[in-house]
Amino acid sequence: MTKRTMLVTAHTGRDNAVRSARLVTERLTAGGIAVRTLKGELSYPGAEEVPYGTEAAEGTELIIVLGGDGTLLRAAELSRPAQVPLIGVNLGHVGFLAEAEPDGLADLVDRAVARQYTIEERMTIDVTVRSNGSAIVSGWALNEATVEKAARERMVDVITEVDGRPLSRWGCDGVVCSTPTGSTAYAYSAGGPVVWPDVEALLMVPISAHALFAPPMVVSPQSVLAVELIAGDETSGAVLWCDGRRKVDLPPGARVEVRRGARPVLLARLQGPGPAGFTDRLVAKFGLPVTGWRGRTWEDTGEHA
Repeated sequence: MTKRTMLVTAHTGRDNAVRSARLVTERLTAGGIAVRTLKGELSYPGAEEVPYGTEAAEGTELIIVLGGDGTLLRAAELSRPAQVPLIGVNLGHVGFLAEAEPDGLADLVDRAVARQYTIEERMTIDVTVRSNGSAIVSGWALNEATVEKAARERMVDVITEVDGRPLSRWGCDGVVCSTPTGSTAYAYSAGGPVVWPDVEALLMVPISAHALFAPPMVVSPQSVLAVELIAGDETSGAVLWCDGRRKVDLPPGARVEVRRGARPVLLARLQGPGPAGFTDRLVAKFGLPVTGWRGRTWEDTGEHA
């Protein structure tokens, strides 16, 4: 019988993350779980060090991530090709994708050992950059793909498209094409709506557009979004960012196409998936005021609305 194996990764720039990773490793090992760490990142007695790459997660049951959302997005680069679920402990700021806070670390590990978790699929996006009709770069994102101006003092001039039809031309700071997961990230900061993760959709959110019509838009998950740099404009340089981690310098006249990803990212959840869990996460992460909420009081009295 093959021994259960988990990969532990952490934000090594945070001392608390490195200390927590040691505790996780010790607790997993005590529970009979083999532990992998990334070479050059963490080194603990009894843990197998593997190179960073798409094979690091192959054959593992779970990836435990210690850090903020950026650390989890980095780990998603390993988990997505192997289709291995991630579970995060927030040691950063908001940590919206994380499943537990530091005080819940021991419980998270114990429940992982006991297989007391569910798996939730999160939609991704596939991104293609074209120049003169030819695909020159392809990529993907869990949160968003963003076409942005390259220089602070200039806007980027773009035409946007949905399902092969032109939508609008904007002089703007950029355009965010987001998944529901990314709706609480960059798209939210740009004025986009919060979309519950069980809603399948794509979002297009302009950033500081100089136009009468520039609302955030929610479209079908089967739609194809495109952002085209105005051909012949050599002055408004632009870049593409995928999840704020992977950067592509866009040539003049480039076209960026965004569609539903072929592979999801898997997240392990202790509380189970569903809209109620996401609502509670919103309240907790953003400190939303809910004092005075009475709930379904008629259920206690037997009355009906």
